Amino acid sequence: MLRSAAQKGATLGIVTTTSETAFAHRPETIYDFVTNPANWTKTYPGSAHIGGLPEALPLKVGDTWTESGPDGNRIFTWHLAIAMRPTMWVFNSVGRLGHDADGNGGMDGRITVQYHFTQPGADITLFTRTMTIEAYKHAPLPDGFFRTVNPAHIDAYHAAVARELNGS
Repeated sequence: MLRSAAQKGATLGIVTTTSETAFAHRPETIYDFVTNPANWTKTYPGSAHIGGLPEALPLKVGDTWTESGPDGNRIFTWHLAIAMRPTMWVFNSVGRLGHDADGNGGMDGRITVQYHFTQPGADITLFTRTMTIEAYKHAPLPDGFFRTVNPAHIDAYHAAVARELNGS
């Protein structure tokens, strides 16, 4: 869908949000936790339902799953694009973003989320999460969607990951 609209001369608007947090955990520990979408309902504000996960973990490039909020009406179908434990994990949703259970509604676009893990010092892992949303300018993002990509929202996610990893 992105290609056909782009070929017709439609222009994209791009929103990118990056947030990073230093953790006192090994990169493998953080990677294994955050790359399991089943954990997102414990940590990511607005993520209430995860479906279609393959039974075997870790996920492999090409695996797909769904995510939706509390009402279950806005569904995102995610595809794993890169899995390089413990340094990088990239997933995206392309096409009708936030569609209903029948695949209707939502908006044409692409969301790409990248998790990056580095070790700037001994016993410190820097977890960086970058979300890029590409949507057509003729179909602007709903205001509520911007709350989801607000850096404070992402920082709340990082704090929840720390809480879960620390067992608090």
